[in-house]
Amino acid sequence: MNKRIIILGAAESGVGAALLAKQKGYDVFVSDAGGVNPLYKNELQLNKIDFEEGGHSEKKILSAGEIMKSPGIPENNELVKKIRKKGIEIISEIEFAYRYKGQSKIIAITGSNGKSTTTAMVYHICKTAGLSCAMVGNIGYSFARQIAEEPKEVYVAEISSFQLDDIKTFRPDIAILTNITEDHLDRYDYNFENYIKSKFRITEKQTEKDVFIYNLDDKITIQYLNNFSIKSNILPYTMSKSLPQGAYITDAQMHLKWKQEEVAMSVEDFAIKGTHNQYNTMAAGLAAVVMDIRKEKIRDAVQTFESLEHRMETVITIKGVEFINDSKATNVNSTWFALESMTRPTILILGGIDKGNDYSLIKDLVKEKVKAIVCMGVDNRKIHEAFGNEVELIVNTGNAKDAVQAAFHFANNGDVVLLSPACASFDLFKNYEDRGKQFKQAVKEL
Repeated sequence: MNKRIIILGAAESGVGAALLAKQKGYDVFVSDAGGVNPLYKNELQLNKIDFEEGGHSEKKILSAGEIMKSPGIPENNELVKKIRKKGIEIISEIEFAYRYKGQSKIIAITGSNGKSTTTAMVYHICKTAGLSCAMVGNIGYSFARQIAEEPKEVYVAEISSFQLDDIKTFRPDIAILTNITEDHLDRYDYNFENYIKSKFRITEKQTEKDVFIYNLDDKITIQYLNNFSIKSNILPYTMSKSLPQGAYITDAQMHLKWKQEEVAMSVEDFAIKGTHNQYNTMAAGLAAVVMDIRKEKIRDAVQTFESLEHRMETVITIKGVEFINDSKATNVNSTWFALESMTRPTILILGGIDKGNDYSLIKDLVKEKVKAIVCMGVDNRKIHEAFGNEVELIVNTGNAKDAVQAAFHFANNGDVVLLSPACASFDLFKNYEDRGKQFKQAVKEL
C-alpha cells in the first residue's frame, strides 16, 4: 500500500520528516507558503521529494490522508482551519518520528525557560557516560532527520508547546518540565490555561514505567499538577526542602535521589553558575540517575558542561566593559533570570516582537541593576512605557551595530552590556541565533 503524507513547512522539522517518510515508503509532498532555503531545496531534490514553495495547492492538500504541520504554523492559519474542518488528521514532526524510534529511549524536555540548557546538559551527561545518543528537536537536528540518517539508542529532545499540540501517541520514557511562565500567548488565544495544558501534554501518554521530573518551586506547575491524570512516577526538584525522592539543594550541596540511589555534589563544582542553572542541573541530574548513569560520570559531566551559545554567553571584555549575549532570552522570564544573575551595573539591550509581554515582572530588577536601556526593535513603545520612570536613559536603535555602539557609549569600566531582549527576533533578524551572531559581530567591530 502506498501511504501518502503531506508536509506543511519546509524548514528543519518539515524536511527531516520528509526524509524519514520517503525512507519509510511514503508518497511525500512538501508545501511551503514562503520560499524554501536553498540547502533544504537541494536535499528535497536530491531525494526526489515532490515540493512546492510560495503558496499551497489547497486541493491537493485537502485530499491528504494525513498532514504533518511544522510547529511554526499557527492554528488560526486559514489552510489549517480548512484542514481541521475536513477532519484530516494533523500530526507534529515529533509524533511522526516517534513511530520509527524502535527500541530507543526518549528523554523529552519542555518548559518556558531553561529547556535548551537542560537538554544540552542531559545530552552532555549521556555522552560523557558513553551512551549512543543524539540531541534533537528544537535544538540541533529534527527528531525525524536523526532517525532517518543516524538512529541512536537514546534521544534527548527539546520540545516546544507547539510540537506537543499535535501529538497522538508520543510517549517519552523520561519527561522534564522546567517551569511555566506566560509565553507564546499569541498562539493560545491569549489564554494562559491553554498554554499550560499544552506543556502538560508531555506526560499525556506516559505509563507507570515512565518518569516525570518537575520543578517543585514553580508556582504554576504546582498549581496545575493535580488537574492532569499523570500515570508516571513523579520526581520533583527543589531548593526549599530535602526530599525522600527527587533532587534538592541544601547548604550548597545538590542531592539526587532515585529508588536506592543517591548522588551528592557541591554546587561550587557546577561548571555553570546562577540559581537558574542550579535548577537546570538538578533536572538533568535526575534524568541521568533514572537512566542508571554512574555517579562519577554524572559528577564529571556537571563539572565539564559548557553553557550554550546565545544563552548568557560571555563575548569579550573591552575597556573593562563585559559584553554578554543572551539572545535566546525570547520572553520576559528569561530576561528576569539573566538580570537576577547580574552583580554589576548593567546596560540592557531589549526589544523585538512582543508576544504579550508583562514587563512588570522585571521592573524591580531593572530599577535595581540597570543604568540604561537600549531598545532594538521596530516598535519600542511598550518598553518606554514600562521603564520610563525606572531608568533615566532609554534610546531606540534599529540594528545590532547601533545598539552595541549606543550601549558601549553608556558603559563605564566595570559595567556589563547585556543583550537579553525578552522578545522574539523576527522583526529585524532571521531568528535568535542570527540576532546573537550579529550582536557578537558588532561587539568585535568596536
